[in-house]
This record gives sequence, C-alpha cells and structure tokens, in this order.
Amino acid sequence: MIITSENFVLISAILLFAAVMAGKAAYRFDAPALLLFLVVGMLFGYKLISFDSPELTQFIGMIALSIILFSGGMGTKLSEIKPVWAPGVLLATLGVMITALVMGCFIYLLMPLFGFEFSFLQSLLMASVMSSTDSASVFSILRSKKTGLKQNLRPLLELESGSNDPMAYILTVLLVSILSGQTAGDQISVWAGVADFFIKMSVGAVLGYGIGRFAVWVINNINIDNKAFYSILLLAFVFFTFSISEMLHGNGYLAVYVAGLIVGNNKLTHKRTLTVFFDSFTWLLQIVMFLTLGLLVNFDELRNPNVLMVGGAVGLLMIFVARPIAVLLCMAPFRQFTTKARLYVSWVGLRGAVPIIFATYPLVADVPGARFIFNVVYMGTILSLLIQGTTVSSLANGLWLAEEEPEPSFEFDIPDKIKSAMSEIEVNDSMLHKGDCLSDLTLPDHTLVVMVRRGDRYFVPKGHTQLEVGDKLLIISDNDEDLQREFESMGIDKILRLR
Repeated sequence: MIITSENFVLISAILLFAAVMAGKAAYRFDAPALLLFLVVGMLFGYKLISFDSPELTQFIGMIALSIILFSGGMGTKLSEIKPVWAPGVLLATLGVMITALVMGCFIYLLMPLFGFEFSFLQSLLMASVMSSTDSASVFSILRSKKTGLKQNLRPLLELESGSNDPMAYILTVLLVSILSGQTAGDQISVWAGVADFFIKMSVGAVLGYGIGRFAVWVINNINIDNKAFYSILLLAFVFFTFSISEMLHGNGYLAVYVAGLIVGNNKLTHKRTLTVFFDSFTWLLQIVMFLTLGLLVNFDELRNPNVLMVGGAVGLLMIFVARPIAVLLCMAPFRQFTTKARLYVSWVGLRGAVPIIFATYPLVADVPGARFIFNVVYMGTILSLLIQGTTVSSLANGLWLAEEEPEPSFEFDIPDKIKSAMSEIEVNDSMLHKGDCLSDLTLPDHTLVVMVRRGDRYFVPKGHTQLEVGDKLLIISDNDEDLQREFESMGIDKILRLR
C-alpha cells in the first residue's frame, strides 16, 4: 500500500493504535517499548505500507528530537546534575569521540574479514553515527520503569544522553562532508571541521541559555486568559530555538536541550500544565519517530546474512568493548563512583532512534556504502535495545544500585506567586510518640497539614484527627528552614519536595 493523501489519516490511526498496544505489552513483559515501536513499523513496512524517503524521515527525526531533548532538559533538575556535571560533560564529548575512534578502528579491521572494502573514513563514519547514547531511549526507560539509582547515576545518565547527541551529530556531518567532498573532487580541511565543531557547540549553548531565559520571562509576563495557549507558546519557543541556532551556525540539538534545562529549572506560570503537555507530546513524537524508522528499513536487506553478521558484530563490539573503554577512561578521574557504578554506566549506553536518524545523512548525501551503513546501524540498534534495554532495571538491582523512587501522592498546580513551600511526608512511629492526634505534632508557626492520604482515601484533617503509621501528609509552610529542622527532630529522613 502506497501512502496517499486519501489514506494517510487511516494509516496513521492504525499505526498509532498498534504502537499503543505494543507499548502496553512492553510494560507488561518488561520489554523496551521503543523496540516494539520499531518492530511494529518494520512489520507494517514489510508488505503493507510502501515508504522509502530518507529525507522525510530525517525531517521527522529532527522535529521529534528537538521536542524530546527539550522535554528531557525540562525534566532534569540542575540541583541534581550539579554534582555530576563534570563526568557528564566529559562522557558527552570526549566519551563520544573515544567511542567513535575505537569503533572506527574495529570496523576498519573487521570489514575485510567479511569480504568488504571499507576505507577508514567510512568506518569512522559508521562508528560516529552509532557513537551517542539515545536520550529518547534512556529517558523513557528510566522514567517508565520509575527506576531510582544511587550515586547520582540517573542525573549523570540523563545529562550524558541529553547532551551527547550534538557531538555525534557534528562528527557525522563532518565525515559526510569529507566523504561527499572526496566524491565530488573537493578538498575539505579536517582542521576547519574541528574549528567548526567548537563554534557550533558554543553558539548552541549560548543561544539555548539566552532564548530559554527569554522564554521564561515571556511566559511569566504575557498574561494569556486561555492557559492552553501557554503550551503552544512554549512549543513555538522550542522550534524557534532550534531553527535560529542552526541559522546562526550553532548546534540546534544542544540549544534546545540547554533551553529545556533553563525553562525547567525556573519558576513558570502553569508549569504543571506545560509539563503534562510536553510529556504527552514527547511520547507521541517518540512513537511517530520509531514507527517511521521502522517503515523506512528494507526488511529484505536487513535479513541479508552479511548485514546480520556485520551488524551483530558491530553491535556487540559497541556494547562490550567500545562503550566500556570510553566510560572507564572518562570516569577514571572521578573517585566518587564505585566500580559497580562505572560498570552500570558503561552498560546503560543504549542506542536507539538517534543513530538511525543520523544514518539517514549519508543516504541523503549519497555517500558510498551509505545503504549498508544504514542497515548495519539499524541492526546494531535493535541488538542494543534488545540486550541492554531489557536489563536496565534488573542490572541496577543486581549491582545494588537501585533504590525506590517515591511518587507524590498529591498532584496540584498552584501559581508561582504563592511563595509557600509544600512537602509530602509519611507518618512513622517516632512522629506519634507524643500522641496520635494531629494536634500532638510539633510544627513551626505558619505551617499547616492541609490533606491526608490513607490508602486510596483523601481527607482534610482537623486537630483531633487521629493519624496512623503510613499516612501521607501534605504540608504547606511559609518557613521551610524551620520545618526542615522539625522534620529532622521527628526522625523523618524521607521528604518529598513538591515545590
């Protein structure tokens, strides 16, 4: 079936429905949903839907990655990544370069064994395409599985996966330009490419920070009656950030990630509404992106024995050799991480949509061997999602790095103009040693317990309300410092900050 304007809506509806059912199955059987999205696209593309447009796939990927990276930045707290910014940035830059170089050498030595003649630049291009961990995969798996990690590993992984795409992108574009230039008979300076890299990263970071600050100011001061427009306005800022960065010779992917960090870590009007919108929209774009990538692949080419053998070998070398080498070298200076933590970081280097999207760049530029590179990268990505994606949580438990990630019992959206601090605590035995009534609790002045959750029941307490161990209390206070000291005196160490 060829996609036309008449059947586009019907095909889209069927694909989205199938993807949602696949996501439900993935959650039930503890499989990565993104892998099943790819499989659904492949199955529909095998005999049912005819789709072969690397250009359109590249465009869809660009739009989707912009939103995914921005949303990932919004959900990352600067207070959490501050202790790990140095190893995170090192992994996102030097780590990507080491991975690409190690893999490039392996691929160059590997290809003759399978009867292929690949130049070192072609080998390095394939390695660069696969060199970044996929933010969409990491964000979705960690958050969907509600996996909490010790030693600040979660913010480290999210920082790395959110900020290493620009490095891989620049390496890919540079090598595509060199190989295309060689084909056309032009000479392209490698040193010019290196200078171009630093310019793109700097411009992208500066523009992302500046536009992010401007977006916060506009949203907090524009005063729109219909709050649904705030989501549309912020979406416009995302696209503006990406496009203006690319126009000014910056890296758009880095710019939107930095802008997301700035927006997410500032007080924002209707912040909860904006967060819910971008969470839902991000999932939609992830589904669309992975389905499109699944449709693009040629199943007959993918199951070719040469592709299967090379793709399998490249994927396994990436998982078990190149990634661990890069991680161990980059994390060597940082003694706060245990050996188990380093092993876990080296394992959770998932490949996903980003390498496949980057693999379309050689296709569009008609680089020699581009189709083979695309198929090998696709095979390696499937292998990564299948092996690493299914073991993210179990390995964390096996290495004793997992911890329970608390979920708030109370959801609300109040204006940032209200300066009171809100916290959620769980009643324990030590809190009730003076009595089990609410009035028996010692709380600072200007502090109220405004709601209690007991099981699935919510109610507003009074002074004579009897509390029970395990009750969840929603507390609002104008004196957060005194409240913190009182929590410590009552033996409460697990406090969930709500704002």
